[in-house]
Amino acid sequence: MLRSLRLTALLGGLLVGAVASAQDIDAATYGYPLTNPFEATIATTPPEQRPTLPSDEDIDQDDYSLNLRPERAFTLPDNFWPVKKLRYRMATQDHKAPLIFLIAGTGAPYNSSINEYLKKLFYQAGYHVVQLSSPTSWDFISAASRFATPGVSQEDAEDMYRVMQAVRAQHPRLPISDFYLSGYSLGALDAAFVSHLDETRRSFNFKRVLLLNPPVNLYTSVSNLDKLVQTQVKGITSNTTFYELVLHKLTLYFQQKGYVDLNEALLYDFQQSRQHLSNEQMAMLIGTSFRFSAADIAFTSDLINRRGLIIPPKYPITEGSSLTPFFKRALQCDFDCYLTEQVIPMWRARSDGGSLLQLIDQVSLYALEDYLRDSPKIAVMHNADDVILGPGDIGFLRKVFGDRLTLYPHGGHCGNLNYRVNSDAMLEFFRG
Repeated sequence: MLRSLRLTALLGGLLVGAVASAQDIDAATYGYPLTNPFEATIATTPPEQRPTLPSDEDIDQDDYSLNLRPERAFTLPDNFWPVKKLRYRMATQDHKAPLIFLIAGTGAPYNSSINEYLKKLFYQAGYHVVQLSSPTSWDFISAASRFATPGVSQEDAEDMYRVMQAVRAQHPRLPISDFYLSGYSLGALDAAFVSHLDETRRSFNFKRVLLLNPPVNLYTSVSNLDKLVQTQVKGITSNTTFYELVLHKLTLYFQQKGYVDLNEALLYDFQQSRQHLSNEQMAMLIGTSFRFSAADIAFTSDLINRRGLIIPPKYPITEGSSLTPFFKRALQCDFDCYLTEQVIPMWRARSDGGSLLQLIDQVSLYALEDYLRDSPKIAVMHNADDVILGPGDIGFLRKVFGDRLTLYPHGGHCGNLNYRVNSDAMLEFFRG
């Protein structure tokens, strides 16, 4: 199954390979060292091949909060106190400069590791930087989402746009020359819809927009990730869980090293050791991480809307309540379950009906095909072996973006974003 997933992602670009002149990066000259997409997704880039970036102490930055849904302060349980206001992070220059918004991926907060890396990259290049949580993160769902049911891209973009406007209003004296926009993974899909919305709202007039590893067909991408959880892994029995297996491998690894070293190079170094994870184990680790994100989304949406699918509507929840039993129930609901039980009913109620296929078209890049084809300011950087891609996805990107698509041969899902070659290409795009 894993082999077929890799082939699916690779063959997707061959279906319509000659339609447009995308910038296909040759594997021999690219130099990225990890050719296994699962390994690249987990371990990312070796530290010595990453760009040199400033430390946090060298960045003028702070965290801020927005009170966008004040009514939720009275309806959310007490243990949701950290997310009754939406937090974001802003790094500022001491002079007039362009400002770039960064949107995090599925379920990720504003200070996710990739957003932190991108912040340092663009700050060093002279930008003001605003880091934003994904519309699917529990803090955004609680504090900024109108319907608290993320998954309908246009609605998520509306919520994100209000957040961006509120951020700008909170810093009226910040000297800004131009506005830019980027996002990774699901955040890249959000960025495309936000850019499209801005064409009519004109609050920012984004000069350039960069989509990093976006899903093309959102349903295909989440289905691919959901399937990874079902991988058959050698060594897992009714008495040994996947987590116990990984913990045992890490324990042996540290015993062999002679010390515990939990730095950012851990996963890359670990994968070079004798205890490295197999393809099947890495696939399940990626899928499990996504399943936890999906559970967070389903749990939070159900709780705020009092739907009673996971938590009984009148169940008393206080700051000391244990939510573990409910989260375990949420883990049994994959993304397809969340779409079926929560997103589609909400979407149909607001749009006077519609089929699942219609919803899939509306929430994917397909819905913006004409806009994306005709907008020279928008570009995509993607990987041919990204596990979220399905048949025809790369062909769609070639057809729509042409030479505004840069297709790298390796990197998995966002694993090469912190590779020096990619970093230089991102900065070059925004410089124009």
